[in-house]
Amino acid sequence: MKKLLILLTLSIVVLSCGSIEHYNEAVTKMHPVEDLHEDIDKVYKQLKRLHPRLYQFTPKETLDYKFDSLKSAINRPMTSRTFHKELAKVTKFVGQGHMSVSIPNTKFTRKEQKERLKLKFDVNNLNFEYVEDKIIIRSARGNDSLLVNAEVLEVNGENALGLLKKYKTTVASDGYNTTFHDRVVGYRFLGYYQQDNGRFDSITFKLRNPDSTFYKTYKRVSKVKKRIASDSIKADSVAKIKFKDTLTRAERKAKKKARKLKSKERFKKYKKYGYNYVTKQYNRNLSFIGKDSTVALLKITSFTRGSKYKDFYEETFATLDSLGTKDLVIDLRNNFGGRLNEILALYSYLTDKNFTLINKSETNSRIPILKTAMSNTTTFGRKLFVGVLSPIILTYDLLRTSKKDGQLYYRYKAAKETEPNPLNFKGNIYVLINGNSFSASSIISTQLKGDKRAMFIGEETGGAYNGTVAGYYKIYELPNTKLRARIGLMHIDSKHKIAPDGYGVKPDVEITPTYQDRLNNKDPELEWVLNAIEKKN
Repeated sequence: MKKLLILLTLSIVVLSCGSIEHYNEAVTKMHPVEDLHEDIDKVYKQLKRLHPRLYQFTPKETLDYKFDSLKSAINRPMTSRTFHKELAKVTKFVGQGHMSVSIPNTKFTRKEQKERLKLKFDVNNLNFEYVEDKIIIRSARGNDSLLVNAEVLEVNGENALGLLKKYKTTVASDGYNTTFHDRVVGYRFLGYYQQDNGRFDSITFKLRNPDSTFYKTYKRVSKVKKRIASDSIKADSVAKIKFKDTLTRAERKAKKKARKLKSKERFKKYKKYGYNYVTKQYNRNLSFIGKDSTVALLKITSFTRGSKYKDFYEETFATLDSLGTKDLVIDLRNNFGGRLNEILALYSYLTDKNFTLINKSETNSRIPILKTAMSNTTTFGRKLFVGVLSPIILTYDLLRTSKKDGQLYYRYKAAKETEPNPLNFKGNIYVLINGNSFSASSIISTQLKGDKRAMFIGEETGGAYNGTVAGYYKIYELPNTKLRARIGLMHIDSKHKIAPDGYGVKPDVEITPTYQDRLNNKDPELEWVLNAIEKKN
């Protein structure tokens, strides 16, 4: 039996290594023209079969022409990375920001992964922004605080603005919106650079601040310092163990229980406030600002992290109610969206009337969850698990799907009428938005705007007012180039609509930050709100 297990383990390792080698070859080799044409046909076929609003912003004849033209233009072999750049320029015309085509990276063996975990790459501590035709370092974690607001002139010798303009040609937003392009490419600048060039182990920036122009290089290096720190921690642990020997059994038990309780409370807080382990910051924050600290500022960077969001909103609005707060600012800038159920919970505190957050969602499938789970990117183990649960998933899907006038609809919880929370806020609401306010951020903004419940300050949202195709997704891997197409299966929209179609939630007061604002550490959108409240009072 022991020999059999060893043989089985060795077989799995050998097959895994062979699979990785085969995959890496596929994503780095030059693909024949006929294989590239096949992948174009495959992705368009998937879009036509699954996407519920494929021709909403680009007519069928035009989109057909663009895919045919792409095939005609590709008349020489290409790598997956080069092919991605050409394909993404066409799929962006679907006009749905959630629909994307991602480039595959080479895979690592377990041994290689283990070795890479021993390295650190401090360039990942930098956050970027595009402002006034400049790419700047907006913030920095770690030891690079002096780089904040420095302008990026070059990346490894290439003009930074030239790179940004190139990346924008592949970015899709909802409809005809343009604010998303500038914001997202600036915000995810390093991600687009890696997508364009592949993984890199060093990078050099040419930077400029008001006083000088200089270079800054980052390299992937060993975590030596962390190991030294770890050694000192181990030494402390040994000392603690010796100290423990002087404690009674009851005292050791009490200390262990206290540590467990402290750890439990910490994770409870992480779940409530949505802790981000990368930035070491919380996802949801309530603070009080203004002249007398009477204006509430609710900053939500994402509707994803932290499963105990209901506890946070209950605590937040109980606090506002007890203090008699009259003015609430909700900051949704750079919030790319997340859970429908979370914005449903939040909106119940922002209205005193019964409401329905979204309509039933248009879809092309009666079994969207099952279709999502059984994509060709799903692992064999997961498919096996889903197969066992398929009768339950199938029943759940069918109960939530209905047909009307030849169109299939899927019913989310947010499509049911909901009562306002008894602690609903009755004061003035101001919402800060920008081009990166997307998906769920745009949906709740649409509801607030349509119900005339809030004043909006900033830029047009990247997400469309009249809805977006998202919800569940099928991640389809193209057979030859291994590119992955992310296709939304649901059209999610509010009852509120505007004309013309294809634009985001427009601000009542349009304010675009300047480079000088960043240098002066000013927040012009928030300052406008505070000045308006002060004048009113």
